[in-house]
Amino acid sequence: MNLLSMIIAITAALSVILAIVSFWLPQMNPDYEKLSPYECGFDPLGTARLPFSLRFFLVAILFLLFDLEIALLLPLPWGDQLASPLLTFTWAITILVLLTLGLIYEWTQGGLEWAE
Repeated sequence: MNLLSMIIAITAALSVILAIVSFWLPQMNPDYEKLSPYECGFDPLGTARLPFSLRFFLVAILFLLFDLEIALLLPLPWGDQLASPLLTFTWAITILVLLTLGLIYEWTQGGLEWAE
């Protein structure tokens, strides 16, 4: 057998073994709590028109904002290879300062407090 067919055989065997073990290993003890649908902390059996806090969505949007910040700053280490690396670092510092000021504003306004 050549190396490629050996690697494919080992990979296939390992995948089959892991799939079989994953069906045997978990303990299946379904009860009422596990079988009931769970939607973001809301009671699924009550009315769907209950008022809820918008802070949940604020925290989610803040998470997305800071997640996108990482995507914007990801090419920063390669910025020093450009013709003007100082301009790249200036824009990166500008983005970080704006996000920090926004976070401080949200913090002082109480937007990050989960419980009122």
